[in-house]
Amino acid sequence: MKKQQVDHILRAAGRITGERQFVIIGSQSLRGKYPDVADDIVRSVEVDLIATRNPARTEWLNAIGQDSPFHQNFGYYADPVEETTAILPKGWKERLASLPPGDTEGVSGLCLDPHDLAIAKYVAGRERDIVFNREIVARGLVAHERLLDLLNSTAIDDTVRDRVRASIAKDFFASKARDEARDPVDAEQSRVSAADSLEETRAQGREDWLKLKRRQANKSPPARADQSLDPDPKPLVKDFGTEPEEH
Repeated sequence: MKKQQVDHILRAAGRITGERQFVIIGSQSLRGKYPDVADDIVRSVEVDLIATRNPARTEWLNAIGQDSPFHQNFGYYADPVEETTAILPKGWKERLASLPPGDTEGVSGLCLDPHDLAIAKYVAGRERDIVFNREIVARGLVAHERLLDLLNSTAIDDTVRDRVRASIAKDFFASKARDEARDPVDAEQSRVSAADSLEETRAQGREDWLKLKRRQANKSPPARADQSLDPDPKPLVKDFGTEPEEH
């Protein structure tokens, strides 16, 4: 999905429910901080929505939900959910980010902070969640220490916490390994480029030297007939730094 399609769903959700604000808690909430995030990260065709002022009206969104005429016509849909649908770190509501303005007819979307979103997906642990988190870690959209801090404030049992901590470590280790694997290639490319540049400089130097020699040869005066018998024709210049007078 693209940002314009999220805007379309918000626009339709506002018309159906009369609500002017929704919380987005699924992967599309990544667009709150990264509105132009690559489509290959947010591959879902649904937008998980909660009506903030009248949560009971959230169910009304089934009119544009999965398998609805809206879904069949456009290929994407709204997924009405509750706050308890995702397990989130303490204080997540205080970190909500507004979806950037768009064609929503004034309906606003409040999006999860990317770190809160990642924790929710680590806890859920579905295959699509694993793939999503691996991608946002690899692209540097979340920070390791911040995730660990939020994990400690998430209401889950120790078994799940240990599993999530291990998954976070695995994703960041894999990301670091990929970066390190790219470094030797970059270093070799730099070395080859530097060698090529040095050889070009040397070649240019040789060409310039030959040009200078040719110019000097063309400008040199004819040698005197007795030059070989007069190795030092101007002894006064050498000895006293003055030119000999002409007689």
